Amino acid sequence: MQDDQFYTSKGYEARNPGELSPAMEDYLEMICRHIREGNIMRINVLASLLHVTPPSASKMVNKLKDMGYVSFQPYGYIQLTEKGGQKGRFLLERHDILHRLFCLINHSENELETVELIEHYINEDTIYNIRAFLDSLPG
Repeated sequence: MQDDQFYTSKGYEARNPGELSPAMEDYLEMICRHIREGNIMRINVLASLLHVTPPSASKMVNKLKDMGYVSFQPYGYIQLTEKGGQKGRFLLERHDILHRLFCLINHSENELETVELIEHYINEDTIYNIRAFLDSLPG
């Protein structure tokens, strides 16, 4: 496929099969955030944090397990694999970088909704270029 072709968002996603979907990224990001804060992650906690039902959370965690991002036994703890930890750290960094950018642009202190809606559609190179830009700003 050529880079100068237009697609729907689903079309762009289809160009990168095997990648995490935006929903999968949200789950992995929350798992990583919760564990990073020193907490134990269980399905019911994850469901509560993301405002979904426990069966929905369980289904998504099993998909992440099948892809090698988490380890999980029914009624047990959700743990990150090495692959999941690496990806999760990137997802958290991406979130933080975009939050910094939008707070700066909008002269606000909280741009959570904006970040959550767009973070899945910005590639890794662009994220690191935004970080370099933000780091180059005075003060």
